Amino acid sequence: MVALTERTEKKLTMQTADIADQTTAIRSLDWDRDRFDIEFGLQNGTTYNSFLIRGEQTALVDTSHEKFRQLFFDTLTGLINPTEINYLIISHTEPDHSGLVKDLLQIAPEITVVGSKVAIQFLEDMVHGPFKRRIVKNGDRLDLGNGHELEFVIAPNLHWPDTMFSFDHKTQILFTCDAFGLHYCTDSTFDEDLAAIEADYQYYYDCLMGPNARSVLSALKRMDELPNIKTIATGHGPLLYHNVEELTQRYRNWSKTQTKAETTVGLFYVSDYGYSDRLAQAIATGITKTGVAVEMVDLRSATDLQELQELVSRCTGLVVGMPPADAANIQPALGTILGSAKEKQAVGIFESGGGNDEPIDPLLNKFRNLSLTVAFPGIRIKETPNENTYKLCEEAGTDLGQWVTRDRSMKAMKSLAADLDKALGRISGGLYIITAKKGDVKSAMLASWVSQASFKPLGLSIAVAKDRAIESLMQVGDRFVLNVLEEGNYQPLMKHFLKRFAPGADRFEGVKTQPAGNGSPILTDALAYIECEVNSRMEVNDHWIVYCTVDAGRVSKPDSLTAVHHRKVGNHY
Repeated sequence: MVALTERTEKKLTMQTADIADQTTAIRSLDWDRDRFDIEFGLQNGTTYNSFLIRGEQTALVDTSHEKFRQLFFDTLTGLINPTEINYLIISHTEPDHSGLVKDLLQIAPEITVVGSKVAIQFLEDMVHGPFKRRIVKNGDRLDLGNGHELEFVIAPNLHWPDTMFSFDHKTQILFTCDAFGLHYCTDSTFDEDLAAIEADYQYYYDCLMGPNARSVLSALKRMDELPNIKTIATGHGPLLYHNVEELTQRYRNWSKTQTKAETTVGLFYVSDYGYSDRLAQAIATGITKTGVAVEMVDLRSATDLQELQELVSRCTGLVVGMPPADAANIQPALGTILGSAKEKQAVGIFESGGGNDEPIDPLLNKFRNLSLTVAFPGIRIKETPNENTYKLCEEAGTDLGQWVTRDRSMKAMKSLAADLDKALGRISGGLYIITAKKGDVKSAMLASWVSQASFKPLGLSIAVAKDRAIESLMQVGDRFVLNVLEEGNYQPLMKHFLKRFAPGADRFEGVKTQPAGNGSPILTDALAYIECEVNSRMEVNDHWIVYCTVDAGRVSKPDSLTAVHHRKVGNHY
């Protein structure tokens, strides 16, 4: 049975659904949410899912975002008196899942909170008061009666260090919070329409789980030790029931690819301080776009200094988020990173924006004195991060990733047989500038791999390198403008957009533009423009083949010709 409330003006609604014996999903549907941390491709809202399990004792798995406070508790009390809940299972403490924990404990102070050791520590700082707790380790069990025996799977870094899964042996449901989720708001409780969700599913993985690929594989290995998993009850989006095997295998394949990368960057941050985790995630996303693996380490949890030393010594790049100045317990980890850093490694530093950060410059100078290369300027956070801040971080990560793979890239350029290289170079294309705007974020890219792809509907295909800054703004559902350059008059625009821009730089500074109907910039000096919407994407190793439909267009000079790009070689631009 599925019960839906009517949608309100703010489009925050609740859904309850009986998903198994004595198990109810309580889904907070956020229809309008079009930004979530650093996932700029989010087009379809999101959901925050919690679950009620009623055996002889009752457990609530996670809560919801604080914006749902009234709606959530109205729905919960319609199902059960909160004082009758015996256990609150904390999958992890990020506010979108634990935003109402303090409220629940005020209503029902006798509830026992169950979580990993790290989760309970984080929760103490959130609740600011005593509460009953039970710290669990991997393999521990909690018997609720009537066959509902929960087994806990510790899954750190998916995507916080405190994450754990819970498996109900009776219903064979695995409650995974962020892992295997997606930001996709729909009335459908389950994943019956795979085609509709798979693009968002992969983008969610790329943003949040890809930088933690080794942790994903460790979690999958522990999941393999469980009995058959019938349902994965995720913290975001529809629950996985119809495609459990397919979608978990995709996680496995993607993560294996990530961990096979020849190059690794260590990214060190403080998960529960300032905006460190979100900024780190944005930087990690930029790094992984270049085919470089990332290992993320929460400095507050980095107690094994020998293991930390080994990680630093095998990395080609290091990124450090500044901890609070008064965090004495983090200094040994920072000292280990400095002591293990090697000449020729790349390094980047970012402030966490917690209001009491260690200063950037002394640490940066120490790395410089060790002959490390600073891959991007120190990122300084003076106000609440916005979309442009996270885009800057992503671009900084990409710059670092490109730096540490520069030798490999040069080797690849020389690997193609000379005759074949020259033959491929004879494939010509037009010259175009792709421009896109989403929210306050704008970007642009010079392109030549563009072709009409269909008549009905009118469609184009564009090849976009994975490490292009604009790639994040060309997800399914995104809109952009294809600006056609004019033969004999393309050099100024081509020269401008071929420049290497610093992270966060305004690519349109000094360029005349006007807004298109879809909001993206039209280059005033272009020969023609075409407004497009991304319909689908196909992954081909180092590029995305983007298929888009055409909405509108106009030519400014009907008698002029499109600029043509003649290459001499085919293995690089």
